Amino acid sequence: MEKGYLSIVLHAHLPYVRHPEHERFLEEEWFYEAVTETYIPLVKVFHSLVRDGVDFRLTLSLTPTLLSMLTDPLLQSRYVKHLDRLIELSQKEMERTRPDSAFSPLAEMYHRLFLEAREIFCDRYHNDLAGAFREFQEMGKLEIITCAATHGFLPLLDIHKEAVRAQIRVGVETHKRILGRAPKGIWLPECGYTPGVDEILKENGILFFIMDTHGVLFGSPRPKYGIYAPVYCKSGVAAFGRDPESSKSVWSAEEGYPGDANYREFYRDIGFDLDYDYVRPYLNGDGSRINTGIKYYRITGKTDHKEPYSPHWAREKAAEHAGNFMFNREKQVEYLSGFMDRPPLVVAPYDAELFGHWWFEGPMWFDFLFRKIHYDQNVFKAISLAEYLEKYPCNQKIVPSMSSWGYNGYAEVWLNGANDWIYRHLHKAAERMIDLANQRPHAGGLEARALNQMARELLLAQSSDWAFILKTGTHSAYALKRTKEHLERFMRLWSQLKENSVDTRALESIESTDNIFPDIDYRVYLSKQ
Repeated sequence: MEKGYLSIVLHAHLPYVRHPEHERFLEEEWFYEAVTETYIPLVKVFHSLVRDGVDFRLTLSLTPTLLSMLTDPLLQSRYVKHLDRLIELSQKEMERTRPDSAFSPLAEMYHRLFLEAREIFCDRYHNDLAGAFREFQEMGKLEIITCAATHGFLPLLDIHKEAVRAQIRVGVETHKRILGRAPKGIWLPECGYTPGVDEILKENGILFFIMDTHGVLFGSPRPKYGIYAPVYCKSGVAAFGRDPESSKSVWSAEEGYPGDANYREFYRDIGFDLDYDYVRPYLNGDGSRINTGIKYYRITGKTDHKEPYSPHWAREKAAEHAGNFMFNREKQVEYLSGFMDRPPLVVAPYDAELFGHWWFEGPMWFDFLFRKIHYDQNVFKAISLAEYLEKYPCNQKIVPSMSSWGYNGYAEVWLNGANDWIYRHLHKAAERMIDLANQRPHAGGLEARALNQMARELLLAQSSDWAFILKTGTHSAYALKRTKEHLERFMRLWSQLKENSVDTRALESIESTDNIFPDIDYRVYLSKQ
C-alpha cells in the first residue's frame, strides 16, 4: 500500500496568435515551435507508456486560446508547411554535415524527429492534436483541466466581477465544445487567486484549482497539513498548493536538472549560427533570424565555448535525474506520512513548454520517471488531482490568500511601470461591455454580432501575456500592438452601436481575423440579478 501520492500538473498555454493577413508571421512561430518540441513529444511519451503497459497519471491544462489554435484549420495547414520546411532544411543539413562525425548524426536525428512529427500530426491524428490529448483522457491516464478564456490575470480584472465571470465561463464552454466534457478543474492564469474568485468557479461547475505555496500557507486559518493536502474555500471549491521542493529541482536555473552540462544548449541554433543566405529560405517572412529548432551543442558549462551535443550522454543524464526526482519524492512522502492521518499529496506544477522546448530532454525525463515510478518503488503513486479529491473528500476549510506564482508572489509582474497604463483602458472597456449587455439583453442579427465581437476583443485585450511581455521587454512592440488593436476594435464597435450604424464590411473583416470563440454570447457579461 502506497504511503502517498504525486500529482504532476503541466500548464500548456500560448496567447492567441493568428494572422491570416500574412503568409508567414514571426509570432506564429511560438505555436509551431511548441507543437513540434513540446506537444508532439508529450504525445509520443504517453503513447509509449500506454503501449508498454505503464500506468501513469498526469494533469494537463489546455488553455482555451491554445485549444482554439490547435483546432484552427489555417494554423493546422500552416504548421504542416512549417514542418515541411524543417524536413527540407534537415535534409540539407545532413548533406552539409556529412564529413563531420560530431554533427552528422545530430542532423540525421533532427531529420528523423521532424519526419516523425509529421507522421504523428498528419497521418496518425489528422492534424488534430487536441484529439490526441482527448484520447489519453478517455483512457483515464490524462486529466485535462481548463483555464480562463484568454489567460486574463483575474486579480487585476476583479474590479468587475462580470469580467472575471466571462473569462471563466467562456473558458469552460470552449473546453466542453472542443474536448467533449466539462472540466473538473482549472488552472487560474499565473496561479492568480483573489478571494471570491472561487465562488465564480463554483457557478461554472469547477471543483478545484492550483495555487502557489504561499496562497495556501498564508490562508486563514493556517492549513493543518500545509500544502500536502487540498483545502476547501468557503464555496466548497478545493485549492491545491504547489510543493516548492519538487518545483525547485526542475525550475531552478542554479540547482535544476535542465541546467546540466550534458543537456542540449537552447541558445545555439543554426538559424543564428550559419550563413544568412543559407538559412534565409527557412527564416521568418521578414527575413529576421529565428530559432529553427536545429541545435548542435550541449550546455557544456558557463562558457561561450560549447561542445557538440551527445544524445547518449543526455539520455543517461535524463535517466539519472528521473531516478533522483523519484528518490527525493520517496523520502519526502515517507517523512510527511509520519505526521499526517492521510497519505500526503505532493503537487508539482510546471509550464508544459519547459519540457521539450526549453529543456529538450524533458519529455524523455517524463518517460523515465513514470516507468521508474511504476516499476522501481512502492512508496507513492502518481495520481490526478480529481482522483485524490475522490479518495479523500474531507478536508479543512480556509480562506486562501491573494497570490500568484509570479516574481515575488503577487501581482507586480502584471502591474508595474511598464504595463500599468493598460488597466484603466481594460476596466473602462469592461464597464462599457457590461453596460451594453445589460441595456440590450435581447439583441439579434447585426447588433448581436457586433456585441459578440466586442466580447471577443475585450477578452483578447485582457490576456495576461501582453502585460507580461511588456514587463520583460521581449517582443514588447508586438504586445503593445495587440493590446491597442483589440481595444481600438472594441471602441470602434462600441461607438457604432451607440450610433446604431454598424459597418457590416468592417465587422466581417474583424470577425474573420479574430475568430476565436465562435459560439460566444455577449450575454456572458450580463450582471447577476
